[in-house]
Amino acid sequence: MRALVIIARLFPLFVSVLRDVRRWIWWGAPAVRDAAFHQRRAQYLLDTVTALGPTFVKMAQIFASRADLIPEPYVSRLSTLQDRVKPVPTPAVRAEIEKALGAKIGTLFERFDDTPIAAASLGQVHRARYQGEEIVVKVLRPGVEELVAKDLSVAVPLTRWLARRYPNPHMRNARTVIEEYSSKVGEEMDFVLEASYARRIRDNFKGHRKVAVPRVIDTLVTRRVLGLEYMEGVRIDRVEAGPGEEAHDPRGVVGTVMELYLQMMLIDGLFHADPHPGNLLFSPDGKVVLLDFGMVVDVPREMRWHLVTTVFAAIRRDTDGIIAGFERMGFVEPGADMGKIRELADALMKLAYEKTTTKERIELLADQVMAVIYDFPIRLPSEMVYFARTAALIEGLGTRYDPRFNAIMFASPIAVRMRARIMASLSDEAGRSPVDMATVVGAALGHVAGLAVKAGRELLGRWFAAPASESSSVAVAPTSPASTVVSLEQRRIAAGPPAPSTTPDKTLAAGD
Repeated sequence: MRALVIIARLFPLFVSVLRDVRRWIWWGAPAVRDAAFHQRRAQYLLDTVTALGPTFVKMAQIFASRADLIPEPYVSRLSTLQDRVKPVPTPAVRAEIEKALGAKIGTLFERFDDTPIAAASLGQVHRARYQGEEIVVKVLRPGVEELVAKDLSVAVPLTRWLARRYPNPHMRNARTVIEEYSSKVGEEMDFVLEASYARRIRDNFKGHRKVAVPRVIDTLVTRRVLGLEYMEGVRIDRVEAGPGEEAHDPRGVVGTVMELYLQMMLIDGLFHADPHPGNLLFSPDGKVVLLDFGMVVDVPREMRWHLVTTVFAAIRRDTDGIIAGFERMGFVEPGADMGKIRELADALMKLAYEKTTTKERIELLADQVMAVIYDFPIRLPSEMVYFARTAALIEGLGTRYDPRFNAIMFASPIAVRMRARIMASLSDEAGRSPVDMATVVGAALGHVAGLAVKAGRELLGRWFAAPASESSSVAVAPTSPASTVVSLEQRRIAAGPPAPSTTPDKTLAAGD
């Protein structure tokens, strides 16, 4: 019965989208669609997803952060889903907590607020007072596991069939998003696992001057109920600049968010995979607070290495390096036409460095890339689903405060500043040494600063080997990024095989 409801709801949308390509489904020119039509269909999509319930709301929220898969006005409409989830009635919430914790609400808490401070597709959050401390209590929606399982038993096979029936990279990427969500949603509904992730991420940022993670209340951890320290703050997308107060500088806040995610992605290998403004707060003491650890991804060290080399290739505008990174990370379809891959990489790099507003860059993307995206043999590895969502979050935050915000140009000096920690975390992967990493980072430094290494082997060795602060610098003479790579590689070869790394794989607090 549920399958029939889902198909009946989605079928009109499916037919409508098919007619975008062929007016009579299998033949004919594309149907003419004006802006008003897309607005109406976006609203219909929003209403349909809301009616279908938690599973489809959550998947739609993921797609709302993927402007590469769905265009405006659909992205804007779906982004409002966070404000459209109805809370669970109070009696059901109380019963769920009492069943999970084995005691009455009045016995457990000195105060329990029946009105939730947040209601999401899978659960909701209430404030309470517990043993003299202000906390939050996260509760799983009653019956949500069964509903999600039923919905995915329809959605996953349906998406796979569509990907076979319409075999283009765009449809395959959509299938990847849904399959990855299907594989992770079970973890998101296990609060014992979420508590363990919260503890690990809190440890990774222990002592950080600009990032805070709530403490788990160990006596309030079950599979369906989770207690956490209450942390006050405003949503990250509602920060207002305060005159003369650096802590309230929106650009500084975006920089902290960028550093936060770069550390998780490239250093810790433990990545918060549900980035949206509701999961990030800005506290009164000027810290970015990270919330909700239901979707967390372990990033293998090998993938982190490939990410690092690709990121720094993008920073120095090295198209060959980007293409090599795409191949290593599994972006490129087997037997792909590498000419088309180069065409895509060149177009993306040109757009990334355009000195225009993000809106203008998106329009250029639509004109230059999305119009022929079906010809590009690109697929999306599962980890990239979450990295793409993070990129969308940061781009959205940046453009809220600066219409000309450019995420790549903004991230470049931050990534370079973090070079020592990145090098330390990757130094023992597959025999790679800090010197190998220095080759990658050195090339990026040559581009970002417009400088290159001209000092002798002894000075270079001291710079990369010494535990200097990340703000240290070396005065060098201008040269090209390519010559930087060559000089560093020559030094590595001349020095012989690197000794085994003794650098511990740990994260330093910012400013250490």
